[in-house]
Amino acid sequence: KAWRMVQEGNEWIVETPSGVFRGRCLINAAGLYSDKIARLAGVEPPTRIVPFRGEYYRLKPSARIPLRHLIYPVPDPAFPFLGVHFTRLIDGGFEAGPSAVLAWAREGYRRRDINLRESVEALTFPGLWRFIARYPRMCATELAMSLWPPLFIKALQRLVPEIRRADLEPGGTGVRAQAMERTGSLQQDFSLVQTPTALHVLNAPSPAATAALAIGQYIAGLICPMRSWPKLSPL
Repeated sequence: KAWRMVQEGNEWIVETPSGVFRGRCLINAAGLYSDKIARLAGVEPPTRIVPFRGEYYRLKPSARIPLRHLIYPVPDPAFPFLGVHFTRLIDGGFEAGPSAVLAWAREGYRRRDINLRESVEALTFPGLWRFIARYPRMCATELAMSLWPPLFIKALQRLVPEIRRADLEPGGTGVRAQAMERTGSLQQDFSLVQTPTALHVLNAPSPAATAALAIGQYIAGLICPMRSWPKLSPL
């Protein structure tokens, strides 16, 4: 069963494979599918979501590498992505990455995950080809890092020279819902499109995850401005 959204009077009716849902307000925070949901609701988004898969390595517990804190590179304004970095995990371990390569499906967490329709949608989007033409060296490097681990390790060694291949094991992967304009530019800021009865979160870049509660409170305030919401205290 296909998704369908209609507005009847003061009510939204959303038909999904999981059932039919009704409500006075529609909030679209669908991430990888936010642009598609917006179109179903009658809104033409200013950007297209292009999925980029990010691959990570994890530092082995046996590795004798003196890491204590997060390590990030100095951002290069000439490139759209931050680059590989070391992130401390909640269990005390560290992950290193990610790469940034085009995913062949919006939920393409593995290299073999291919959705033909979504691949065609990405490859026929003019913004993607303009992006590649603007950053050919970076795109080639990211693809090579994904396919050839020694190059990935070399990028990590720019931050931690002591790191060796034996210190790392394969980690997880993620798919970044990258909002891209037809010009090939990446949307770097939050993008919200509001109508009288709907709110579409079309882009929520970093630090969206760590700021999720504050963002949720802000969105709730836009939908229900007369309601008194509790103040969030800083952690």
